[in-house]
Amino acid sequence: MDTGHGRIETRTLRATPLVTCQDRWTGLKHGFRITRTRTVKGVTTVEVVHGITRLPVERADARALLGLVRSHWRIENQLHYVRDVTFGEDACRVRKGAAPQVLAALRNAAIHRLATISARSTPEALEWLQLHPEHAHKLIGIPQCD
Repeated sequence: MDTGHGRIETRTLRATPLVTCQDRWTGLKHGFRITRTRTVKGVTTVEVVHGITRLPVERADARALLGLVRSHWRIENQLHYVRDVTFGEDACRVRKGAAPQVLAALRNAAIHRLATISARSTPEALEWLQLHPEHAHKLIGIPQCD
């Protein structure tokens, strides 16, 4: 159970080693179902999601699986925040052909390269590179011009 941001959320996980597709998916150990019940401003909603894992049962109890699912979404949300807020992905008007996928790949590459810079945040890394363009060139492999 979690509370915060004006909501109450309860997550219940049920795991089972009895998955009908085990013979078709190499390494599949068991499946699980998470039921999320949220109450926000007096309105209650229920969401049910299903998942599968190849973790052995001794490493995938309910607490461990809930923790893994929560940490996965924390990482996803942080990446999407950087892509949208820092790089303005949602505001981008490019919609035709392969261009949106190419731009997304370039943003991901930039995020990956920026992670190698000692900075507290992606915007701070970008600002540092603006002040030190010689390092920006080196970071992406452009030779120095004399």
